[in-house]
Amino acid sequence: MCDIRSEEQVKAAIQKAVDTFGGIDILVNNASAISLTPTLETDMKRYDLMHQINLRGTFMVSKYAMPHLIESAKKGRNPHILNLSPPLSMKEQWFSPHVAYSMAKYGMSMCVLGMSGELRDAGIAVNALWPLTAIATAAIDLIAGEEARFSSRTDEIMSDAAYVILVQDSKIYTGNFCIDEDVLRSQGLTDFSKYAVKPGHDLAPDFFVDEDRQGQAAKPARAVSFLKSLKSKL
Repeated sequence: MCDIRSEEQVKAAIQKAVDTFGGIDILVNNASAISLTPTLETDMKRYDLMHQINLRGTFMVSKYAMPHLIESAKKGRNPHILNLSPPLSMKEQWFSPHVAYSMAKYGMSMCVLGMSGELRDAGIAVNALWPLTAIATAAIDLIAGEEARFSSRTDEIMSDAAYVILVQDSKIYTGNFCIDEDVLRSQGLTDFSKYAVKPGHDLAPDFFVDEDRQGQAAKPARAVSFLKSLKSKL
């Protein structure tokens, strides 16, 4: 366990990973706190929590993982940072209902924008992944109630999309804001029913995905081994 608000715990966790596995090739920044409240209803304790975990945590873990990712690149491996954060869209509709949360979540995406450029010459990929629809997690239960799961997909769609991204050439595929369904469509997948919590039920769109961006995520090269694994699941 690691509290990513704690600099010392983050340093210790990264060092333990290096000592255990001999280095770090992939960093996935997934930890996130959420409070979908307007400004007057957002107490500063919750504001601080979201920014400490979402933005500061992503920045700090990436910072301390970077030397090991650079070493990975020097050894000819395929180092990646993947942030679970939305495509950057500076539209009022994504901010006005919950300014504090949107600021914190978009901060993770700004790390992608900046660090992809910062690390490009080092051969380290930095990308973002975000779901097209709601994903059945504990957060969905908290925000919308257990019934909302029926309008969601399982988290397997995100793990499958993440795999496709993480096997791309880190020297080439970087700085992308990917949508899970678009990534999998680029691999030839057309039937997404297996990811539905309740097949046939209408799916709820996730936050931060503009209508004109759906279907326009960056297309990674085909991952042949991934296609074989997908076929084995169908």
